[in-house]
Amino acid sequence: MEEKRREERKPEERKEDVLLEVRDLRTYFHMPGGKVIKAVEGVNFRLKKGRVLGIIGESGSGKSVTSRAIMQIVDQPGRIEGGEVLFRGEDLLKKSEREMSRLRGSKISLIFQDPNTSFNPYMTIGRQLRQAFRVHNKKAGKEECEAAVRDALKLVGINNWEEVTKCYPCQFSAGFRQRLFIAMAMIFKPDLLIADEPTTSLGITIQAEIIQALNEIREKVGNSVIMITHDFGVVSQFADDIFVMYAGRCVEYSPKKELLVAPRHPYTVGLLRSVPLLEARKTKRLKSIPGFPPDMANPPEGCPFAERCEWAKPKCFKEPPKLASVGEGRLAACHYPLTEYRTADDTRLE
Repeated sequence: MEEKRREERKPEERKEDVLLEVRDLRTYFHMPGGKVIKAVEGVNFRLKKGRVLGIIGESGSGKSVTSRAIMQIVDQPGRIEGGEVLFRGEDLLKKSEREMSRLRGSKISLIFQDPNTSFNPYMTIGRQLRQAFRVHNKKAGKEECEAAVRDALKLVGINNWEEVTKCYPCQFSAGFRQRLFIAMAMIFKPDLLIADEPTTSLGITIQAEIIQALNEIREKVGNSVIMITHDFGVVSQFADDIFVMYAGRCVEYSPKKELLVAPRHPYTVGLLRSVPLLEARKTKRLKSIPGFPPDMANPPEGCPFAERCEWAKPKCFKEPPKLASVGEGRLAACHYPLTEYRTADDTRLE
């Protein structure tokens, strides 16, 4: 009977469809004097094959630390305290540095925020791309390297690849350098691409071009993507599911459409209210979230968002909420998840 139930599971529930699963990930920074900053405290999420997960939150919410913990490149004095990072069912936290170095770039790649620091300014683009290819294919010949470089550049929409490979990074704009770095990250067509604020330092038009390039890559390669950002405009264009982080924790997880239309956590509402809308630009001011994020060296006793929450009740200040189901495929860490709030009813549009 049990075997029959397993066979009748929906396709999206099968374990083989899950590329990455993070369980109770905790990453702390041990500062001088015994001070401990709990940058990531019990993060849980799943990423299915071919899907895009948008991780969004304010600066300091733990987004980038989460991505670095997945890759095991957390800077000192940071340390992964516990949890599991299951990639294709194998726990990355149990792998040695040698094993992880084989995975980085070949199976999992990370795009950093600042394209200006992603390249060696004294080497041509072609030489750097060839070096990236040879890291995991040391015996590759000249023709094989050239083919890999050509394919990677064409993948991001750069067709004049022969001319580009002869140039130095300084000869290109920041947006074009970011496109080149995406090509480098995709040279082995990894199963998972983590993009850590890849559009933050770029103009609006260039941001749109980068998002379009990432969308085209996903369609061609079929890889999974984690998009880390503080911009709801970015995740609304690109993500399938949204993971909202606050004070090192997940406060809401949901398919994109449902979250944008009917958020369940007050913090998500605050983030959405801070997004400028064309309809309201002449009549309404943006509504910022009052107060400041908590000190993660001295976290509050109850909900970390309670001090800033307009719906907070006495229980919120005394007891931390657990991440619980608030609908099909939706989770929220709130004692009193919102059930009637709709973004269409936002007062900015009155």
